[in-house]
Amino acid sequence: MNILQELEWRGLIADCTDAATLGQRTQPVTLYCGFDPTADSLHAGHLVPLLALRRFQNCGHHPIAVAGGATGSIGDPSGKSAERQLLTKDQIKANVEAVRPQLAKLLDFDCQPNPARLVDNADWTANISYLDFLRDIGKHFSVNQMVAKESVRARMEDREVGISYTEFSYMLLQSFDFYVLCRDHNCELQIGGSDQWGNITAGIDLVRKKLGRVSHGLTLPLITKADGTKFGKTESGSVWLDPKKTSVYRFYQFWINTDDRDVIRYLKFFTFLSSEEIATLEKKQTENPGAREAHKALAKEVTDLIHGAATTTEVIRASEILFGGELAGISEATFNEIIGEVPTKEVEKAKLDGAGTQLVELLVQGGLCPGKGQARKDVDGGGVYVNNVRQAGWQRAITASDLLFGKHLLLRKGKKNYVVMTAK
Repeated sequence: MNILQELEWRGLIADCTDAATLGQRTQPVTLYCGFDPTADSLHAGHLVPLLALRRFQNCGHHPIAVAGGATGSIGDPSGKSAERQLLTKDQIKANVEAVRPQLAKLLDFDCQPNPARLVDNADWTANISYLDFLRDIGKHFSVNQMVAKESVRARMEDREVGISYTEFSYMLLQSFDFYVLCRDHNCELQIGGSDQWGNITAGIDLVRKKLGRVSHGLTLPLITKADGTKFGKTESGSVWLDPKKTSVYRFYQFWINTDDRDVIRYLKFFTFLSSEEIATLEKKQTENPGAREAHKALAKEVTDLIHGAATTTEVIRASEILFGGELAGISEATFNEIIGEVPTKEVEKAKLDGAGTQLVELLVQGGLCPGKGQARKDVDGGGVYVNNVRQAGWQRAITASDLLFGKHLLLRKGKKNYVVMTAK
């Protein structure tokens, strides 16, 4: 498959200005996608366009990632019901620097002959005066056409919110990016989410008027879940690529918990698995959905990509612990992944010295049992585990020798009720 055929098969084309012409190209094309640094990390919602850039690169094309040091100071109204809170220049600069290493995981900046490039649109807007921009760029835009764009019209129809002149001007800045990249880097294609269609076509018009050249636009679908809710969100908020904002464990769990109705689509959207590999997983999913082979493959592939294969292996091990997996040989780093994912209580380390503390007392202290009587019944019934080992008698005492890494104790009642007791 050529790149457009692959994107079509993966369900990743929403609109394209001239798919027939692009599909007939035999020479590599230079393309770009922009990312406004509105936070100090990318999130799961950025993955589709970034991975699309990588798919083009894998097919021999030349990708450019544009960090929006300039556009990020304005805020894109597309898909937004209210104006963004403006960031300071220092915040934007810090965000761009934070995002750089994340982009390096998704694009190859060293491969030959088509290394990816990262540029900042602040570099070509900083020295242009307001009057020069209006004379040289603004004159090529019809306000009539601008207000007809969906991203602008939707906001103008909301009388209470409306749209500021600042955000109204965003289309000109994004179009200017396309013009500069076409002029200086021979960039002929811009890609983005389907909400970017108006901005992309405005840029195509500017390139034609200023350079007399034909350029193209391709949009990717905005991903939604089968239940209609927004992709990339959990109850605790966005799923970030930075492990300090979303732990690797939670990142992996986000993908492993994908709705059965979405998992094959997401394998196409978010992995580089081939059509044959995905077809095999789809067959397994149909024949034995309980094995969750497709979900495991999805979670592993995406976590490998963002956090590395070694880290993924650790996280899979941590996930198995919460399903009764063996703790023998586990690293402290792996165990730490589950701390914070289950309730954590403190226990005085002195109480574990010598003869220690009765297990039933810790079960009550940890909130797994309402009282010692119930705790004794639960232990004798075979439903209590210490460090994932079933306990035989309620008389069992817990001592410092039971602590993992000299400080943690994992208690479980039944299949899913966990608490980590940390000795202080």
